[in-house]
Amino acid sequence: MYQNYIPLLVLMIVATLIPLAILVITNILGPKKPSERKLSVYESGMPPVGDAHPKFSIKFYIIGMLFILFDIEIVFMYPWAVIYKQWISTSVFILIEGLVFVGILLVGYIYAWKKGALDWE
Repeated sequence: MYQNYIPLLVLMIVATLIPLAILVITNILGPKKPSERKLSVYESGMPPVGDAHPKFSIKFYIIGMLFILFDIEIVFMYPWAVIYKQWISTSVFILIEGLVFVGILLVGYIYAWKKGALDWE
């Protein structure tokens, strides 16, 4: 029964071992001549200006997380829309299920809006 999965297992093992072997061999055989010039930050041939890791406002992270959250939830609606036409003739439950899901999305959006997560001021 599991004999059909042996080639897949071998492929996964080989696909893991080859990059690991390349990394190990490169670290062992590769030249190691660190210098101040090699370790310096390269910024378009110009001397570095400012900090390499500036601090961003927390608003960017909140907007990013909200975008990912709502984007993934909208992606979950695609399979529902595909099977909706097939299932609506047998049961209204699928319509109610979709409306509840959209309602939860709407409540989350309104909550984020009321908390000021979408304001830039």
